[in-house]
Amino acid sequence: MLDDARFRALAARVGEFYVTDRAMKTAQKRIEDALRGGSANERERQTYLDAVRRYFTGFEREARAQLRDVDKRLERVNQVHFNLTAERGVVVRRIEATQSVLKEIEDGAGTARG
Repeated sequence: MLDDARFRALAARVGEFYVTDRAMKTAQKRIEDALRGGSANERERQTYLDAVRRYFTGFEREARAQLRDVDKRLERVNQVHFNLTAERGVVVRRIEATQSVLKEIEDGAGTARG
């Protein structure tokens, strides 16, 4: 179990999060009230820690799922970027080749000189 100073620090840290979950909000309010009144007993602390663990485990799971989704989307974007870069290289070479042919014509290639 955490000592009093560490427990208070944890409760303060958890209190910094924007929490919409009703059970976690209730647990946070109860522990803050208990700590304002002096100290939380062992049962109050354990109940709070259980609520924090439950909430943050779910929160972490959700965040990891979101991270996997973002990573997949980044992979697709990187593949599109790679493909477009390769396609751009082909188009640049095509432009260079056609410019070369047009330059030959401008320079009089294939015309009779007299």
